[in-house]
Formats: sequence, C-alpha cells, structure tokens
Amino acid sequence: MKSTEALLESVRVDKSPPDALSPELKSLWLAKAGRWEEAHSIAQDIPTTMGSWIHGLLHAIEGDFGNSAYWFHRAGRPSITREMIDAEWDKIVRANL
Repeated sequence: MKSTEALLESVRVDKSPPDALSPELKSLWLAKAGRWEEAHSIAQDIPTTMGSWIHGLLHAIEGDFGNSAYWFHRAGRPSITREMIDAEWDKIVRANL
C-alpha cells in the first residue's frame, strides 16, 4: 500500500486484506473492515511499541477504554476517546506505510 486512501479502498472492495500487507497494516485493515477479533489476534502477536499502539486502538474500537489506555501507555502514547478513533487509525496507518 502506498497511501491511507489505497488501504481504505482495499477495505471497501476486497474481501480479504492483500497478502503483501505487514502484520500491522493487516490488523488495521481488518479493524476498519469490522473484523475486530481477527485484527486483535494479529495485534496480540506484534511484540513491539507499534503492536501496543494498534492493540490500544483496537480496545478503543471495542469500547474498553480502560484496557485501551493501558496499551496506549505501553506504546508511549496518550490515550484516546471514542471521537478520536478514526483519526488515530489514520495516524497509525500513516506510521506504517
């Protein structure tokens, strides 16, 4: 993927994430596609600060803001509110492109 827009277009038209995506982008693709469990399963296996950031976003999407704050803290990032979820998704995608 070369842009956030290309990733969003893939979510709109493809049934599955493209094979060439990194685990990070695959998790974000699945999250945007509403496939939370699959996205979370991937994020749990990313043992990096980026994995923690994605994990925090996923728990925000789930509505578990206490757990989300924990993962954002582990990533060295400020926690987010429900209204910030889409902007945070964009920010994380851009950081992974």
